[in-house]
Amino acid sequence: MKKFKAILIVFIALAMVLTSNAQSGLTAKQIQQKSIEVTRVKGTEAISKMTIINQNGQERVRQIAVITKLYDNGNTEKKLIRFSAPADVKGVGFLTYDYNTKDDDKWIYMPALRKTRRIISSESAKSFMGSEFSYADMTLPNIDEYSYKLLGVESVKDISCYKIEITPINEDVMDANGFSKKVTFIGKSDFVLRKAVYYDLFEDKEKVMEVESIIEVDKTSHKYRFGKIVMINIQNGRKSISQIEKIQFNPNIPDDYFTTRYLER
Repeated sequence: MKKFKAILIVFIALAMVLTSNAQSGLTAKQIQQKSIEVTRVKGTEAISKMTIINQNGQERVRQIAVITKLYDNGNTEKKLIRFSAPADVKGVGFLTYDYNTKDDDKWIYMPALRKTRRIISSESAKSFMGSEFSYADMTLPNIDEYSYKLLGVESVKDISCYKIEITPINEDVMDANGFSKKVTFIGKSDFVLRKAVYYDLFEDKEKVMEVESIIEVDKTSHKYRFGKIVMINIQNGRKSISQIEKIQFNPNIPDDYFTTRYLER
């Protein structure tokens, strides 16, 4: 009887996945691609803050200015992040060229050294400015470097989401990005990511990212930004929060803002 019940549970779970896939008409990879597309905004200017909380509850708050612009018919997003406070990080800049189907270009400028350094792909898993966000989290993933499996449908804060397992296609990608797999929850109605669970290289659960609010920046094209993101490291007890305080849609940002010369100004 117990064996029959176990088989029945497996059958029901499989049926739910197949039904969900049939209803959407989309593969897991296509859902992931749509999730990327809805966050590709033609251009934005924003003021944000990053709060870094250690395992003892002590906080460090950093003020950040962010500008972005799309190129190559939306296949490339260029982004400039500049820290304005506190004093120990003021002037630090981070420039990215976020490509859809190849490795991103990343540079960081440290004013104390008066030097711009290129971030190579093998450094993507490293912490971004001491936070629980990595350099990889600062850009969207190269969709062809991962495999995708639709696990079904699950609600996150009463929002029905596609549950997708994402795994690196090889060890090089896994080592570079610092996780063996990631389980994401993407809204069925708007394809906006609501949650992600990261597993470390030993396949243990390491971090949970929760999107607490979203902003529809371009209401005509229905493009979104994450208003508030919380990244919790369940292994070390630290937490980082990224929150937009002000944002505006602006597709006419000058191109020279996205150069290493401007990064060093």
